[in-house]
Amino acid sequence: MAKQNFCGRTRREFMWEAGCGFGGVALTSFLSADGFFNNKVSAHEDSPKVSSHKPHHEAKAKSVIFLFMYGGPSQIDTFDYKPNMIGMDNKTIAVKTFGRGGHRNEGRIVEPRWKFKQYGQAGKWVSDLFPNLGECVDDIAFLHSMTADSPIHGSAMLMMNSGKILSGSPSMGSWVNYGLGSLNENLPGYVVMLDPAGGPISGAKNWSSGFMPANYQGTILRAKGAPLLDLQPPPGVSRELQRDLIDAIEENNKAHLASRAANSELGARIASYELAYQMQQSAPEVVDMTQEDQATLDMYGIGQPRTDDFGRRCLLARRMVERGVRFIQLYSGGAHNDDNWDAHGDLEKNHNKHAGNTDKPIAALLKDLKQRGLLESTLVVWGGEFGRQPVAEYQASTGRDHNSYGFTMWMAGGGIKGGMSVGTTDELGAAAVERPLHVKNLHSTVLTQMGLDPNRLSYFYSGLDQKLVGVEHVEPIHEII
Repeated sequence: MAKQNFCGRTRREFMWEAGCGFGGVALTSFLSADGFFNNKVSAHEDSPKVSSHKPHHEAKAKSVIFLFMYGGPSQIDTFDYKPNMIGMDNKTIAVKTFGRGGHRNEGRIVEPRWKFKQYGQAGKWVSDLFPNLGECVDDIAFLHSMTADSPIHGSAMLMMNSGKILSGSPSMGSWVNYGLGSLNENLPGYVVMLDPAGGPISGAKNWSSGFMPANYQGTILRAKGAPLLDLQPPPGVSRELQRDLIDAIEENNKAHLASRAANSELGARIASYELAYQMQQSAPEVVDMTQEDQATLDMYGIGQPRTDDFGRRCLLARRMVERGVRFIQLYSGGAHNDDNWDAHGDLEKNHNKHAGNTDKPIAALLKDLKQRGLLESTLVVWGGEFGRQPVAEYQASTGRDHNSYGFTMWMAGGGIKGGMSVGTTDELGAAAVERPLHVKNLHSTVLTQMGLDPNRLSYFYSGLDQKLVGVEHVEPIHEII
């Protein structure tokens, strides 16, 4: 049969040009998925509902729970023991600080307001703020020499969550799900649970997918009431009708969507419809606490006024890990001032409140994960966006200003060595002096434990291979792995 000619073009040329090359894009996607192009990263722009992605190396952890103490806990009043400060209260000394109040060269010492005790085989010194968590120190690696680039809440939170002090970049949970895909087709791969007081100062930028497709962003889940807003269909719209609508949308776009990579925005939209459809059954089941026995509820402090909210969210985190959710972030503290750990005025009132709300639930989470055999595969991270200074911010108060020069975070589970500490701050806890660690080292450690190479995991945007850890090579914290 002779080829027809359309204005000097063969039939094949005409069909290629009329289709705008979508067939070639689809072919490229299929070949990439099969490894034809030998991609540097085993992640693709549009992940399937259930992961087919392979990690770069053997993963120690399957999920991450990030316990974010919004506002900045004081390291010398929690886990960074400074006995030499006792007896120095109100003494004015020379010390370089940089916080909300700007650069200063001296200050009035506020000595630690809580006594410390030794716990566990490691003999780790822990403040009386955390008596329950003290029982878990042999499973925890403390990082006493953390540093960050900003002493201001908004930019420091963005750095802790996305690796950059400016907005617009994907958060760590987005990177994890981009690199590994989801383990559950009925729940989001990335869940965020906020404090009842409200969200953090930088808002949704902290769980944004940035320049990645929207299906990698964090999903807000509530511990009480409807777990997700707008989850239920409008009146008169049945689940059967929703399924028909989704099928119709997919059928209508087959011509333009031979693969979802051919139109990632449309693919992400359809994926979100499908996920919402599946979640109408799955999400209510996740938050159904009637499935837990009374001993478990009591262990988390559920039903007790101080610990009920954070206890519920910690228990939900465990339940979501059991169901394959990759990344879960819980915020302790919201809004501003004493609604979070930002202790500028009365240090004792502030930290007694927030530690009292979280100590028992966090200890319960670690113990519960361990007794169920889940701690080995679940990486738990604790910390705020920075720490606090050893000197008073105001002339007549015990409040401390922000401190990004040296602060404490900790990690547990997911292949992390317990019962150890890395790094030190100076004798006042003002700045890291031994083995300084940057936020990027923390991010590198999380990705490494999840089976991802932090220096290879990249997403091409704006002419660059963007990475969570940035352009330069960043090592994980090898001592704790």
